[in-house]
Amino acid sequence: MRKDISFKGVFTALVTPFTKKDLLDEEMLEQIIETQIASGISGLVPCGTTGESPTLSHDEHDRAIALTVKFANGRVPVIAGTGSNATSEAIRLSRHAQEVGSDAVLLVNPYYNKPTQKGLFLHFKAIADSVDVPCILYNIKGRTGVNIETPTVQALSKACPNIVGVKEASGSLEQMKSVIDATHGAFHVLSGDDNLCLDLIELGGDGVISVGSNICPAYISRMVKLALGGDMPGARAMEANLAGFFKACFYETNPIPIKTAMARYGWCEESFRLPMCTFENENNRALLYAELDKLDSLGALMRRI
Repeated sequence: MRKDISFKGVFTALVTPFTKKDLLDEEMLEQIIETQIASGISGLVPCGTTGESPTLSHDEHDRAIALTVKFANGRVPVIAGTGSNATSEAIRLSRHAQEVGSDAVLLVNPYYNKPTQKGLFLHFKAIADSVDVPCILYNIKGRTGVNIETPTVQALSKACPNIVGVKEASGSLEQMKSVIDATHGAFHVLSGDDNLCLDLIELGGDGVISVGSNICPAYISRMVKLALGGDMPGARAMEANLAGFFKACFYETNPIPIKTAMARYGWCEESFRLPMCTFENENNRALLYAELDKLDSLGALMRRI
């Protein structure tokens, strides 16, 4: 594990490539990671929403994290997605991630069972207490049906020294600001939405765990670096070129569009685990491709090293 881990910048929420036989494509995962690192990405996040974690077997989940750590080889931090709606399962996944060398873990809200705020506090505290690595909360009510309220985040930051930040995918800038204010800037707040990243940085946030950087790592990294360095006009000019693409990434459920984009350029098969599937509306594919063509003309897409 890296001792100098920074939670500022762009962290790619990696897709999980599958082979035509629906197996984890280890060779392609290595190529993606090598090119991401060469493109200047700040860190890697395997086995999150974009990585189709709900449909990976436990063995695949463990393997994908271990391989990401191996392929990254200490060059950038690895924040492993290890959350679950069962606290015991999240603890096992988090301990495994720590054992194989992950630098931090990303803990999604428990889904389906809709715990109270007390239940959320106890859940995340139990996981944090079981590991030594930094823990990043992952607040995404649209997927999980429950929101981590700011007082709960504040209480967790005080009770657990290794809970150091939150990936905010609530879509609410007001909530993001409330977390920054309540924790007096000592708590890292990363956007879970590419299109809100610059807005969050203006409020004092630290960057983004990005879907779009799977295919545009260098371009999005430069944009965020400008913003964190105080050149917001320059960052906004770059963001304007990405606005249509960011929208296209959610024409259908993530990761359908971004993985389709990756497949178009040979970074993976256009293969999903049911109930995820290929585009339902082929017009959405055409709209996505049009946005990719615009970015390709700007030289913004990921190139093989």
